[in-house]
Amino acid sequence: MSYIRLNKHYIHLPYLYLGGIEFGLLIAAAWGAEWWYAQLNTMRPLWADSWAPKVLFAVVLSCCTLSMGVYPALVREGYSSMVLRTLVSFFLLASLTLFVLAALGPEGFLPQGVIFWGVIFSTALVLLARAIFLRLVDTHELKRRVVIYGAGTRAQQLLDNLAPERDVIGVEVVGCIPGETEAPAVDPALVMPVPKDWVHFVKAHHVSEIVVSPDERRQREGGGFPLNELIDCKLAGVPTSDALGFCERELCKIDIRLLKPGWMLFSDGFKYSRRRSAAKRLFDIGLAGLFVLILWPFMLLTALAVMLESGRPVLYFQERVGLNGKTFRIYKFRSMRQDAEKEGKAVWAQKNDSRVTRVGAFIRNTRLDELPQLYNVLKGDMSFVGPRPERPEFVQDLSAQIPFYGMRHKVKPGLMGWAQLKYPYGASVEDARNKLQYDLYYTKNHSFLMDMLILIQTVEIVLLGKGVH
Repeated sequence: MSYIRLNKHYIHLPYLYLGGIEFGLLIAAAWGAEWWYAQLNTMRPLWADSWAPKVLFAVVLSCCTLSMGVYPALVREGYSSMVLRTLVSFFLLASLTLFVLAALGPEGFLPQGVIFWGVIFSTALVLLARAIFLRLVDTHELKRRVVIYGAGTRAQQLLDNLAPERDVIGVEVVGCIPGETEAPAVDPALVMPVPKDWVHFVKAHHVSEIVVSPDERRQREGGGFPLNELIDCKLAGVPTSDALGFCERELCKIDIRLLKPGWMLFSDGFKYSRRRSAAKRLFDIGLAGLFVLILWPFMLLTALAVMLESGRPVLYFQERVGLNGKTFRIYKFRSMRQDAEKEGKAVWAQKNDSRVTRVGAFIRNTRLDELPQLYNVLKGDMSFVGPRPERPEFVQDLSAQIPFYGMRHKVKPGLMGWAQLKYPYGASVEDARNKLQYDLYYTKNHSFLMDMLILIQTVEIVLLGKGVH
């Protein structure tokens, strides 16, 4: 098994193991920085009697690592990209956070000299550990070997889903076994003959899991489903899963092409918790209030910049669809010309949109245009984390074209969401369809842990200006 489920959210074990090892290295770096700082100043180590500063140091640097997408970059973009992201996360984000905590905390809790040497030692240890890991461990060999039972259209859809994430996910598709009377639609190189002895087959090919995805599995419809053989494999230690659950677990999205109403009704997700709802509301109010106190100077400067370039109004509002389909007004700093929708029709935002002003382009890239939505969070129309709210005109159109689109309104919309992390900015029906798969995953599995992961990882989106049109 290459994953673990925490609070209904799937986390791949290789990332968890690497993160755990690095957490221990960060604590060691904090200890070394404390000792070195004490030697330089001929004094007793400041943290000798307390582990709290060391743990806090490691937590901050680990969160900054997650926020910059360091682990996926190590696999997707290579070692050099990982080094660059690590330097940004440690020397910029972590250092700034630690210096702020040092200023707010008791005197001597986080000495600046210890922070300085701690960040340097941490960078050296972490980069060395990752270099050794890549040299000693063949990540390809760590992947679970998966066989797909089915070689038709549904199997090809599953392969299409896996293809963009092939280098990141922890599985390798060994091949596809066609069902009886099923015409293969996958690459012929992947087609494998139907085994005579399934248990011997999975052991001989070192198969870790069988994913069931035939075009038809009912025998009366010609499916010829090998139930007894798959049960034998399961008893031999090789589990089976359906394509929808496999896609949810490995890609953290729900394929709406495979989705059926009964699955949503009887699955272990899509649950309401009064306690969690109350806790999330308190968290939203506290965090929004804190952001207002910290960011009000930036909000004032943004308002002045908008007014100086293109006059009033500085703010604009739109009707958006919220929880259970109820509409509300969303507020933003105006980033487009005042006649952006002079015909009164809702228009998708496009890449390099000519309606965006110079100030508007900057505040969109930095997400400053969305700061007035803190009011929506305080008011209760929105949460910090949830599916991004859409305009009623778009919702009506998309609901008619995309099945299950209304399910995204079963949770409160948010300033940031799972779909914004996993899918680039969308300005078409097809983009909305793809983003819905991630919104449904969040709707089904949302938890406090998942909200915190989204909050942390959104830092990368803001710093790198991803998904901005």
